[in-house]
Amino acid sequence: MTDFKILRLLDKLRFLFNKIGVDYQMMRKILQIKLTMDERKVPTLFNQSAKKKENTKNSYLKSLWIYTLMGLMLIPFLAFGTQFLFQMSIAYSMILFVIMTSMISDFSSVLLDLRDRNILGTKPISARTINAAKIVHIVIYLSYLTIAFMAIPLIVSLFTQGVLFFAITVVELVLSNILIVVLTAILYIAVLRFFDGEKLKDMINYVQIGLTLAMMVGYQFVVLSFEFANLKIVVELDWWSVFLIPMWFAAPYELFLNGTINFFTVTMSMLAVAMPLFSLWLYIQLIPAFERNLQKLLATSKSKKVKTSRIKAFLLSLLCPTNEERAFYRFASLMMKKERDFKLKVYPSLGFSIVIPFIFIFNTMRDETMNFATSNSYLTIYFSMLIIPTALLMLQFSSNYKGAWVFKAVPITSFAAYKKGVLKAFLVQLYTPLYLMISIIFCFIYGLRVVPDLLVVFAVSCLYSVICYIASKPPIPFSEPSTQLNESQSWKMLGLLLPLIPFVIVHFALLKAGSLWLFIYLAVLCISNIAVWKVFLGEKSQFAH
Repeated sequence: MTDFKILRLLDKLRFLFNKIGVDYQMMRKILQIKLTMDERKVPTLFNQSAKKKENTKNSYLKSLWIYTLMGLMLIPFLAFGTQFLFQMSIAYSMILFVIMTSMISDFSSVLLDLRDRNILGTKPISARTINAAKIVHIVIYLSYLTIAFMAIPLIVSLFTQGVLFFAITVVELVLSNILIVVLTAILYIAVLRFFDGEKLKDMINYVQIGLTLAMMVGYQFVVLSFEFANLKIVVELDWWSVFLIPMWFAAPYELFLNGTINFFTVTMSMLAVAMPLFSLWLYIQLIPAFERNLQKLLATSKSKKVKTSRIKAFLLSLLCPTNEERAFYRFASLMMKKERDFKLKVYPSLGFSIVIPFIFIFNTMRDETMNFATSNSYLTIYFSMLIIPTALLMLQFSSNYKGAWVFKAVPITSFAAYKKGVLKAFLVQLYTPLYLMISIIFCFIYGLRVVPDLLVVFAVSCLYSVICYIASKPPIPFSEPSTQLNESQSWKMLGLLLPLIPFVIVHFALLKAGSLWLFIYLAVLCISNIAVWKVFLGEKSQFAH
């Protein structure tokens, strides 16, 4: 078994662990096993393109370069200027967000590890030693993450801001990490106290989705941070400013470097030290309750009967005319809501599809000559279709793929109804709400003049969905293991974007030709949709079998 360098460094602190009643030798062996098992994990940020590899050693350490890249956005705030209360409040907002979301997404398995209780708890090992191993395990990886994220900004600030600034930052990073670990644990305790384990798993899943989405759009904030770096800001504090955690960690810079002594800087500086230490003491007191509530993770939530209103049933009968198609529509809708792997891989793209049209509009707004009354920038809504190839390719994968045997056991002569039901479920449950939200906002920004264009884009999206579904030649939906998602699928997603280009070009051309041609184009798209859905997804189509 590998003797990790971090453990040899930890050996120098053996006397501290022995002093607090921890069996250091046993703790070291537990950590050695945990670190060895961690080498086989793939971090959340790489789950999007994860594939089977024979060599996944040190995958976490290899992934830290992306945090180093993200840390560059902190340089303007740490290295330049002396408006520390403003600069460092923004910096610590970013630091706390990145580290806490990473903590929840990648280290939840450590905090919520039942093996410690079920395996180690049955052995002659003290609870204090087991808990110490768990905490040190988390600290090791948070240290790696924090160093990767903060190393370059810290080095730059050492030369530009001085040694005292550097020392304050190092101490506060330690305190902020303590606060993050404890706040995360207390959050889990609260969730497990009032809800079941499924709710907690869903919460972790949504945090993973949020982290991935933040990575995808974070580069925009890097650009903006450099634009705002040299602005003169006047900070006015109110009584409620004391409750803003990032300002706690910003206050010591203002106190010690600028010599600003007042109620706010002194109080918040004290909170920056006292609250992490108090939260650590509170966590130690809550450990027994936390361990008891962890058993809820083993419990399965009770299935709830879904009540369907008459209006929904009527609309569904219009959308899916046959009983078989309606059954598959409901099944696909439930799978998209419950399948965590599907949500983790598709929802970030869903969020990106919402954000990217507005990013382009925001960048266009910086041009002072832009006029919303005449601008055609609303056609950035075509970027909302980026979700379509990603989601449709993911519809063939499932973590419960072995259950697909049931389709061979039932007398289904054609999978046409299944595939039509799945495709309609995607359009209605995922894409249409996203599109409607963007469309409503665009109508407020550009006016009702864009409604015909929005209808054209929606008709294109329905037609494009069928094209992507046919071109991807998927097997039975939800019948393939998630482990088969590989690099070739990513290239296939990029290839499926090509059929969208002619639609965009035609739309741009028709804007210059006149509104009459736009309505003719809309009629052609509607007829094409009816024909394509009937011919290529019909019962007798070769694709359907």
